[in-house]
Amino acid sequence: MSALVLAVLLSLVSAVAYAAAAIVQERVAASGPSSTYAPVRRPAWWGSVTLNGLGAALHVAALAYGPLTLVQPMGALTIVFALPMSAVFIRRRAGAAAWRGAVMATAGLAGLLALTNGADADDLAMGSRLVLAAAGFGAVAALFVASKALRRAATRSVLLATAAGGAFGLASVFTKSVAEDWQSGLPLGELPLLCAIAGFAISGLLLSQASYRGAGLAAPLATVTVVNPVVAAAIGLTLFGESFRYGTAGTAIALGFGVVAAGGLILLTTERLSAAHQAKPVPPPGLPPAPGGRQGDTPDQTATPPALR
Repeated sequence: MSALVLAVLLSLVSAVAYAAAAIVQERVAASGPSSTYAPVRRPAWWGSVTLNGLGAALHVAALAYGPLTLVQPMGALTIVFALPMSAVFIRRRAGAAAWRGAVMATAGLAGLLALTNGADADDLAMGSRLVLAAAGFGAVAALFVASKALRRAATRSVLLATAAGGAFGLASVFTKSVAEDWQSGLPLGELPLLCAIAGFAISGLLLSQASYRGAGLAAPLATVTVVNPVVAAAIGLTLFGESFRYGTAGTAIALGFGVVAAGGLILLTTERLSAAHQAKPVPPPGLPPAPGGRQGDTPDQTATPPALR
């Protein structure tokens, strides 16, 4: 089995674990008044942390065998897997538009995989890595602070999910770098990078949990899924010298496939948001509005499976 094939298989299983974790996180956020960022008193949340840990471990293994431009786009399959999994486990069925989006996302990823160059990437000096880490933490912190100023739950959710996706993407970049150094013996000088990986991973987990509050599953998950590989692949292409096959033409075609995949993710998101709006119950004429809301607003009465309570 070639290294690229092994990287693909590990990435597929990782995406399944991440999809399961996202479903559990969203149900935890929707079913109780627990802490927005870390509902540590919810056993189900710890289950999602375990699933995220499994996905991360498989992701690290995939990065050891494949380039960022291969492994990171595979992460977009998380939302494709989440579609049927949510239908099976929480009885949330997907419409035709969502399935079209899943097909588009899969086709776009297949094109990216076909154009991925498995050549060895360049390396960065430790000083440059630390500068990149500091800049990354600064960007994530800025997005988090900006989200605190927003009142609309949907907008705040997307901004938090963007920060989470960026944090996960940066964690993957440094994981790839450390994994390659580990093969020749990990020096003590890599300790700052290990701390950076832990910091980005924990930040991504907490920010993604916060992004599900009041926004459902699709929009935050789609945002994280898109931003994560975009950030990591952009860094891989610009700083680590990774590339696509066939030079400039291959890169242009790969960008086209990326647009197709992104369009599929947008379809997934809009279909879910539209379905949620249509499913919202409307009270009979003359019924007073719910306390604190407009006429027709009702509390979220989505049933939560007993295992997630």
